[in-house]
Amino acid sequence: MKINDVLIEDTFAEIFSMYTARILITATTRRWALESALETKGLGRSATLPPSEASIERAASGTETPDTRPGYILQVGDRKREEFKHWLVTRIRKGVFPIPTTAVFNALPQEMAEDFVDMENTPVQLFGDGYEEIVEIFGRKMYKIPRMDGFLYVEKKLGVTKGVAGGNFLIMGDSQGATLLAAETALEAIMEVPYVTGRIAASGTKVGGKLYKDAVATTNDPYCACISDKVKNSKIPDGVHCVYEMIINGLSLEHVKKAMKAGVEKAVSVRGVKKITAGNYGGKLGKERIYLHDLMR
Repeated sequence: MKINDVLIEDTFAEIFSMYTARILITATTRRWALESALETKGLGRSATLPPSEASIERAASGTETPDTRPGYILQVGDRKREEFKHWLVTRIRKGVFPIPTTAVFNALPQEMAEDFVDMENTPVQLFGDGYEEIVEIFGRKMYKIPRMDGFLYVEKKLGVTKGVAGGNFLIMGDSQGATLLAAETALEAIMEVPYVTGRIAASGTKVGGKLYKDAVATTNDPYCACISDKVKNSKIPDGVHCVYEMIINGLSLEHVKKAMKAGVEKAVSVRGVKKITAGNYGGKLGKERIYLHDLMR
């Protein structure tokens, strides 16, 4: 299959489910809301090493937040339930508490929630050292926790769903500049789809290692153009000098599919893009598959 003279490989993205929370961080100004969101999602780009995955989904205006202040919606996820709870609480405690004027709300639609994480007896509650209260405010049950700048409000229960992770496609281009432009263009389209997060990854990985057997994940050498002459099973076609991986997570399979399609459609519109493929790992990562040809028909 070709779109705009760009080859779409007949392959699939291998995806998996993970426990996912969708939270809203607000503050008196967008500056502080963004700083807190960036802190909270820190080190969240990759699932190959802790802490958990975390990404900003989108900005939220004061007209749509419970406390009428600007904010950012984030998704936090992990495949293991206890690891998920630990890192969700840790991210809130370290990413929200120190930042001026912040608050945290559940942002997972009620109809999507399958479970919840309760902040009771976690570092969120314990920070209050007995001065914290549970109050009804903003139409929600919140922890009211004293800080030096006033009270911090954190919703007591945060909804959890089984989200979809590992949606991906690889953009192969004739130069780093062209391929990065295509990835940026694709990311803009992906981020317009509701309930998904998108990221660009230069460090695409494979499961395990050939030389380093104890490694969880190592460089995806078949897709490293810079060593294509050294790799026996190189997947780099003639004329390709750069590859970026687009990673898409979301609250449902349909959301992820829609975002992948939107991203591919934009990527192939950029001059210099030669091929679109996807990452799959022989069933080692996940059982679900999104076939590129089915997606783009």
